[in-house]
Amino acid sequence: MEIITADLCDKYADTLKIAEPIGLRNYGGNTTFYGKIHTVKCFENNHFVRAALEQDGTGKVLVVDGGGSLRCALLGDMLGELAVKNKWNGVIIYGCIRDSAAMAKLPLGVKALNTHPLKSVKKNEGEENITLHFSGIDFIPGEYLYSDTDGIVVSGKELSL
Repeated sequence: MEIITADLCDKYADTLKIAEPIGLRNYGGNTTFYGKIHTVKCFENNHFVRAALEQDGTGKVLVVDGGGSLRCALLGDMLGELAVKNKWNGVIIYGCIRDSAAMAKLPLGVKALNTHPLKSVKKNEGEENITLHFSGIDFIPGEYLYSDTDGIVVSGKELSL
């Protein structure tokens, strides 16, 4: 299915949550992607990001609330390759990524606030599969996220055009 968030808004605006444009940029090789939401909350620590991406991601998008930190990266090319291997459709990072040139070559949707060359620490601290709030909306595990170059929309049910 081709994802066009503008068309989804035209057809389903009354039932969608539409993310505010807070500066999330496309870094992955796929600029359009969608899937069932899986969430992680962590701050300057990507242990839970890795743990999530080690799981089967078929039909899913990982949404990571990194607290908007611009002091280190929560996702790099090695985790990006892990996401591809485990069939994730995309990753949204409310924070930074690194290895952006390599990330752009991966068949994966990736959005983040910015890039940063420093990797995060590795602590077993964070939360998984909880409701996250950033970009003016709630990201609830099990709902559906649709992303393209125009933005991100979220629906409680799978949509068709």
